[in-house]
Amino acid sequence: MSEKYYHGVRVQEEDSGAITQATGTAGLQVIFGTAPVNLAQDPEAVVNVPVVCADMDEAKKKLGYSDDWASYTLCQAMYASFQMYAVSPVVFINVLDPQKHKKDNAEAEYPVTDAVAAVPVSGVIRSSVAVKIAGASEGGDQTLAEDTDYLLSYTEDGSLLITMVSDTAKAAAMVKVVSSSVDPSVVTEADLIGGYDAVTGKESGLEVLRWVYPKTGMTAGLVSAPGWSHKPAIAAVMMAKCGAINGVFQAMCLLDLDTEQADKYTDAPEYKENIAYTGKNAVVLWPMAKVGQKVMYYSALYGAMVSYTDAANDDVPSISPSNILLGVSGAVTADGTEVYMDREQANTLNGAGVVTLLNETGWRSWGNNTAAFPGTRETKDRWIACKRMFIWEANSLITIYNARVDSPANFRLIESIVDAENIRLNSYMAAGKLAGGKVTYNEQENDIENILDGRLTFRVSIAAWTPAEDILFILKFDPDMLREALAGSYEGGEEA
Repeated sequence: MSEKYYHGVRVQEEDSGAITQATGTAGLQVIFGTAPVNLAQDPEAVVNVPVVCADMDEAKKKLGYSDDWASYTLCQAMYASFQMYAVSPVVFINVLDPQKHKKDNAEAEYPVTDAVAAVPVSGVIRSSVAVKIAGASEGGDQTLAEDTDYLLSYTEDGSLLITMVSDTAKAAAMVKVVSSSVDPSVVTEADLIGGYDAVTGKESGLEVLRWVYPKTGMTAGLVSAPGWSHKPAIAAVMMAKCGAINGVFQAMCLLDLDTEQADKYTDAPEYKENIAYTGKNAVVLWPMAKVGQKVMYYSALYGAMVSYTDAANDDVPSISPSNILLGVSGAVTADGTEVYMDREQANTLNGAGVVTLLNETGWRSWGNNTAAFPGTRETKDRWIACKRMFIWEANSLITIYNARVDSPANFRLIESIVDAENIRLNSYMAAGKLAGGKVTYNEQENDIENILDGRLTFRVSIAAWTPAEDILFILKFDPDMLREALAGSYEGGEEA
């Protein structure tokens, strides 16, 4: 058939390939887990260190990416943050060490076709690869040299490609390959929890959370470990760390409930209490989310959604992350069983301090309470939005006014701090981000003894907006309205 004939003016649209990024740090995600670092540019440089990424391309270059979310838990967070919500920046902390978490692959022969040998083995560590031509020399096998005889690369699915570049290598019909692969299955809870090694002086796992501020200049807003936070020992450390980062900062930690242990919604409240997921700086999430044909831990999705919501709200965490469309295809447990709850069932979880998913004209986040509820009804500790605003204000005070530390403790300093912070709070009140805010300096709290000790005390009062969680309409039948309607339509005339 001949090519289609055109006559006249035409326009054809083409995708730019660019995704508009939402940027912000109020909900800065710090995510712990495992990544396929064998695919990274420098695998050993991204172990137990904060790695800041702005988009999926950067994440792939620095950490590697795989669709095997169960093995490489950071990848589901990459997908949620960069593909589903396009929010940045995100801080990833990978605990998979290619020097420690690895396995040796059996030596095998592979055919060379069009100067390329495909090695269908996942996780191959580039530095471990040795390539030989069997029986190519009198002494036996001939060992080839990387970058001289061959080049290494990876396919989209993470398997290895060996491209022959020298005449000797191109002439080979078969090559022998020896290698090692990263093995995420040997990463343990202890690797995630981490600690300080007194011998090497190095820190690992959740201990690296304290590096985030001094290394990046940003304070953590949301700390998560999808694929790991459903383990009580890890969650306990996360809750403790989020209450005092660097001794001064705070963050919210996102904890998944184990859907194997609590596979029905009725099991979740009791299970949450039994494993002490009750921290005021924590959000407990149940169940998991289905994205296409893959299953994602809710914390990966929730963290991306909250971070995006903050960024879209002028980088202020004043909006409750509840009743927000998530763009997923379902709610499931670990074995893939689909979960459908009505509002009454979802509210049962909310009443136990568990955030869930509810399908009402689309799958939505559902829940306003921190993990501390119902154990506490203190406003600032009970509502997620209020707690996050208090954390945000506390962290902001530290980072903004740190430059004033060690200044002369005179009236000019006191006045400048009070004025500057009141102006800042007033701007958020005017924008509807805060219900109220005020800073005061009380001379009675700052007597001469405190001044001589170099201590100044300011009082900061803020009122964050609580969520309109329960909107009640009282509906009744009004007989007077019926009587008036009948009187107006019939005035005693004869029937037609």
